[in-house]
Amino acid sequence: MSLDTAAETNRKSRRAKDADAAPVAAPGETLAPPPKLRRRPVLIAGSVAAICLGALLAVWAYTSTSSAQDVIAVRTTVHRGELITREDLMTAKLGVDPALKPISADDLDSVVGKRAAMDLAAGGLVTQEDLSSSVLPAKGMSIVGISLTPAMRPATELQTGDDVRIVSTPGDQGDATAGDPVAITATVVEVRTAADSGQTVVDVSVPDTAAAQLAARAATGKVALVLDSRER
Repeated sequence: MSLDTAAETNRKSRRAKDADAAPVAAPGETLAPPPKLRRRPVLIAGSVAAICLGALLAVWAYTSTSSAQDVIAVRTTVHRGELITREDLMTAKLGVDPALKPISADDLDSVVGKRAAMDLAAGGLVTQEDLSSSVLPAKGMSIVGISLTPAMRPATELQTGDDVRIVSTPGDQGDATAGDPVAITATVVEVRTAADSGQTVVDVSVPDTAAAQLAARAATGKVALVLDSRER
């Protein structure tokens, strides 16, 4: 057998196999054409919308980050008139409204040592209006510390700036010492609790003309504190 005859025989053999493998329609049936891929406009529109939304979120995130500022915030509540310490403050990076005018974190050291012009709630931002540079005691005033048992003060928590009266209580014989004032008007400057005795120590600001009398009476432990109205 020649080479040409062998090659022809191989080609005929392959064509026969392909014909056997091809599907044959039964009598009266037609072969279905292969399915055509259809485009779905809804899916295409959804994909485009998702891409656009992602781009907008990326722009928003970049804008928020680039416009954020390092500002001063309050870590722990500071009451009106109290001295502001470094532990009372923290810094936060926020995108804030310029109308709020918060103090920049770069000025943190200038805030420490000032007094709160109003109650500063923990988590709030610090502005210049929240600060006061007034020195305590003010001219013509003195600060006197009074140690009080729970029975000699209201159960209501005292706050810096409260108006109070320091009242002389009866002595051992049931009457107040003659010549001592019945009551002295004062303003609360600071309140703290003595860990060893459990008594409350209240620093009050009084006119310097009444400071000596109040200090002498407070030393006897025979005074009580009365909280006056907080309504302004």
